Amino acid sequence: MPVSIMVDAGHGGTDPGAVYNGRQEKDDNLRLALAVGEILQNKGVDVQYTRTTDIFLPLAERVAMANQAGVDYFVSIHRNSFPTDNEVSGVETLVYDRTGIKYEMAENIDGALENIGFVNLGVKTRPGLYVLRRTNMPALLVEAGFVNSDHDNRLFDENFDAVAQGIADGILRTLEGETDPEPEIPHPTTNYSVQVGLFRNPAYARRLMNELTAQDFPAYIDNYGQYDRVKVGDYADLDDAAKMEQQLKRAGYQTLVVSHLVGRT
Repeated sequence: MPVSIMVDAGHGGTDPGAVYNGRQEKDDNLRLALAVGEILQNKGVDVQYTRTTDIFLPLAERVAMANQAGVDYFVSIHRNSFPTDNEVSGVETLVYDRTGIKYEMAENIDGALENIGFVNLGVKTRPGLYVLRRTNMPALLVEAGFVNSDHDNRLFDENFDAVAQGIADGILRTLEGETDPEPEIPHPTTNYSVQVGLFRNPAYARRLMNELTAQDFPAYIDNYGQYDRVKVGDYADLDDAAKMEQQLKRAGYQTLVVSHLVGRT
């Protein structure tokens, strides 16, 4: 049975990601994700995608797709950004923690991209990232250079095939001889989100969720017994939830910060 990987092109649709001189991160992410996926498929890997076109997908939906598909690995493709243009360049890969095969895979990917000419900023831990915390399999997020770095953009554009090959090679190198991916051990934590509505009628919940996502709020529906709760965000830090609550209040919504236990998966 082949190894299966969910390849996730970050951002999309109404969420462009980082933008620099008309360049939108979402476009680079999608192009690169499809190229990496094609290489992996040609090597016998079972590849699935969260998106193959320019559409918006909430983070919760991306994670749900991977968890429901039961894939062995989750790899999210992004490009980085820095507040000051052309001040920082390089590649880095983000993981929940520095353990297991995901960390080895991240190091191999960064090393392969360093060989192309990128500065290797190293593997970074980001336990608060939703797609790293809520997936049921080893997960990593690749930052393939800074979108607001002319140096990185030249490397990305002039060596695009090599960049895709480097990421794929880093994955494949890690998988060599790996027949039974190690399970991720849950670590329960408390997360926070902002509740904006509670409905018995699912249609009303969907209407409010669509209204919020149209304004770029990361809204989703959480089933709560016989009710559907419309919630925004999923934060490890209460302060981040409070900031989102203030944005929603300024937009005219009635809100409530709620907490819930989650497992690290």
